[in-house]
Amino acid sequence: MQKFCVFCGSNPGGEPAYTEAAVSVGRLIASRGGQLVYGGGRVGLMGSVANAALEAGGEVIGVMPRSLVEKEIAHTGLTKLHIVESMHERKALMEKLSDAFLLLPGGFGSWDEFSEIVTWAQLGIHAKPCGILNVAGYYDPFLAQIDRAVAEGFVRPAHRNMVLVASDAGMLLSRLMSAPVVSEIKWAQPTNRA
Repeated sequence: MQKFCVFCGSNPGGEPAYTEAAVSVGRLIASRGGQLVYGGGRVGLMGSVANAALEAGGEVIGVMPRSLVEKEIAHTGLTKLHIVESMHERKALMEKLSDAFLLLPGGFGSWDEFSEIVTWAQLGIHAKPCGILNVAGYYDPFLAQIDRAVAEGFVRPAHRNMVLVASDAGMLLSRLMSAPVVSEIKWAQPTNRA
């Protein structure tokens, strides 16, 4: 069973397309026999992706810090909800439980979670594929920043290519299931300077 970790907003955002994408991702994961791993909330895009997967007969695993159980309104209908003590534990457990990672529209928390997971892949801590569902161009500026980091020498092209991007949920899930592992080291070769 392929286990997909989805990072997304605890708010729905301003465009109906964001919720539609979350629902599509949840349904697709379930219909393909996969398992959804996510932040455990029942509101915003988090709730939409979880409810869609559950309604389609899928297994849904939530991971939420104890301090956020009431604030993010923990989903009570999940296959399993792991309650952890910190955000660090949340990310570590989500990584452990998952085979691939997918970023939907969201804010600082979603970006933090996804960026840390990509960094761990870059450092060789895990070798699992990472993808961005670029709904209605939401992540165009973020992707432009990544490309600038490549142009400026902060990110290697191989590591940029490690972040798969698509605007179609089905295509992105298929690519995540068959993505090759990147094994290039993060650090540039040192130069000899006087």
